[in-house]
Amino acid sequence: MVKYIGTHDIQAFIASQSLPTILGQLMQTIRDDYLRWPQFDKTARVASHSRLGVIELMPISDGRLYSFKYVNGHPANTAQGLLTVTAFGVLANVDDGYPRLLSELTVTTALRTAATSVLAASHMARPEARVMALIGNGAQGEFQAIAFHTLLGIEEIRLFDTDPAATDKLVRNLRGYPRLRLVRATSVAEAVRGADIVTTVTADKRRAVIITPDMLAPGMHLNAVGGDCPGKTELHRGVMEAARVVVEFEPQSRIEGELQQMPADFTVTELWQVLAGQASARDDPAEVTVFDSVGFALEDFSALRYLDEHVDARFTREIDLVPHLEDPKNLYGLAVSPGAWKEQANA
Repeated sequence: MVKYIGTHDIQAFIASQSLPTILGQLMQTIRDDYLRWPQFDKTARVASHSRLGVIELMPISDGRLYSFKYVNGHPANTAQGLLTVTAFGVLANVDDGYPRLLSELTVTTALRTAATSVLAASHMARPEARVMALIGNGAQGEFQAIAFHTLLGIEEIRLFDTDPAATDKLVRNLRGYPRLRLVRATSVAEAVRGADIVTTVTADKRRAVIITPDMLAPGMHLNAVGGDCPGKTELHRGVMEAARVVVEFEPQSRIEGELQQMPADFTVTELWQVLAGQASARDDPAEVTVFDSVGFALEDFSALRYLDEHVDARFTREIDLVPHLEDPKNLYGLAVSPGAWKEQANA
């Protein structure tokens, strides 16, 4: 039997904890795994692109555990009442290849993305950062807002979305955080003006130019989350040229991130190097920094490992995903009933 965590199970688990607690624990788990970077067998995700979206597989292993995530990205889905992004994942034992956990990752991906954003910002943004602009107020907006507020001390978030209903939804959902000031902006430029941190998490699959060089201010940190597939960007090339850029896994970011618009010799630093103290993400308070985040399989590995270790039997079920046989060589005996087997043998 394989442990299973569905969408109702993860909802019940979150309700039993607190969202900031889970985000903080996830951030620590992700950090711990990034510090084991050389132990992982890494590859860029495998993508199948179509006119309306993309379906991807994200595999990784540390030699003891193996994981993969199935994830899609279809921006037009919301017009049909469907989610833009859905995901599930598997955590398996390397020694015998048996899966140990099958879990939803739609909600969990939003959690791990927010946790990774704050992990990077804790090393890249100025320590006194208190104001953030949040450009894109859709499915991941609340998770980013709560993570930056509770884990990094952000006190004010300036909101902008091309769909005012998305901003209305986010404001309603964040009423439980009375110490967080939410300010509606009428444009990207208005939201960004005076912000210490700018988080972009838009959904359109196109080469957008949401942040331009004239919007930059000394010391600003940009958390670019939305540009996560080929042909999809959020930052003007000049923003990248003006900043120190950190990525998760350079071979993947060259294909999918803001980095795809830069020449091959454009220098970047990988996040694990910053976390391990092998590279600096900021040398000057006036420096502009960019975390070009596309989402990497290690973060999903960490999320699945976290779920496996923290979600107890109250919030899990078991499914017979893999057969249990008294004779492991007799798979046929499982496939047919004993009576049918005899009839076939005598025919």
